[in-house]
Amino acid sequence: MLRRITCSSSLASPSLFLRFSRQFPRSYLTPTTFAVSGRNIRRLPTPTTLRCICSHSSSEIVSEHPPFIRVYKDGRIERFSGTETVPASLSPQNDVVSKDVVYSPENNLSVRLFLPHKSTKLAAGKKLPLLIYFHGGAWIIESPFSPIYHNFLTEVTKSANCLAVSVQYRRAPENPVPAAYEDTWSAIQWIFSHCDGSGQEDWINKYADFNRVFLAGDSAGGNISHHMAMRAGKEKLKPRIKGTVIVHPAIWGKDPVDEHDVQDKEIRSGVAEVWEKIVNPNSVDGADDPWFNVVGSGSDFSEMGCEKVLVAVAGKDLFWRQGLAYAAKLKKSGWQGTVEVMEEVDEDHCFHLLNPNSENAPKFMKRFVEFITG
Repeated sequence: MLRRITCSSSLASPSLFLRFSRQFPRSYLTPTTFAVSGRNIRRLPTPTTLRCICSHSSSEIVSEHPPFIRVYKDGRIERFSGTETVPASLSPQNDVVSKDVVYSPENNLSVRLFLPHKSTKLAAGKKLPLLIYFHGGAWIIESPFSPIYHNFLTEVTKSANCLAVSVQYRRAPENPVPAAYEDTWSAIQWIFSHCDGSGQEDWINKYADFNRVFLAGDSAGGNISHHMAMRAGKEKLKPRIKGTVIVHPAIWGKDPVDEHDVQDKEIRSGVAEVWEKIVNPNSVDGADDPWFNVVGSGSDFSEMGCEKVLVAVAGKDLFWRQGLAYAAKLKKSGWQGTVEVMEEVDEDHCFHLLNPNSENAPKFMKRFVEFITG
């Protein structure tokens, strides 16, 4: 049965959700039409209608949340972006080899490992810094297997001469928060089970220097990096994490953090709606949920479980002021580590991923790598 559905204004024009995260292909941020058949989705040339080619009962739309998802009455979720994947390869790509390893069989979750190809010839006992990375995507889309993250971690691994572990976690709305935080902590525990050299994965056993462990993530992954570093401190994770890189973190709240933060009530409520309706619909505090409102929730940062933190912010990013407020709060918390801030005033959210050939992307990469190798 063929039905024509008028496209909602939120899909036909730039919406609040588009400003929430800009780490999506630009083709998804403009008016478009989709043909949906089963679980497949393709763009059509007509910009003002949605054409659903399937049975009436299975194609009824419950809600739409561009640029992320469409929810159907039968429970199906259609993701508009962040679904493309690239395979790992034991054949060197940019002098880096990669492979996928299951760390949570019960949830069918894997990590993607990246290793400099030359490291296979390291002298006995020679170890590499270990980077544990959490991808972005608003807790809803993307994965370690997405091209932007595969390519980024390949470049970091080569430049920093490190072993990188990119973590898959369960995503909303099928698995709302706190699933992502439970999974990422489980991954950290699995990785640290190798610190005596007797773990499941040979690459980690052989090459990982557990005295030089770093956490990192962007957007939602930046938020996750903070919470994982905090949990590492509270649970006295050993060996202690060396450093944490928090890039353009998805941190929010019902109220602005200062006069330069986003003041527009419609924009603020739009960002909150993504959290409340998709990411964590069971939250009693909405956008002031401590998972999301990291700065204003009254949480104590003094137990941050690492030695140093690098906070990266971008001046055109919706989360710019929240990121700066986060760094300021961490500095004043009584935590004994060091805080560095990297600010690009003329750049937007995750510019280094969206446009790795931009003028400031190499500078970002250089600082990121130096934080690991310094």
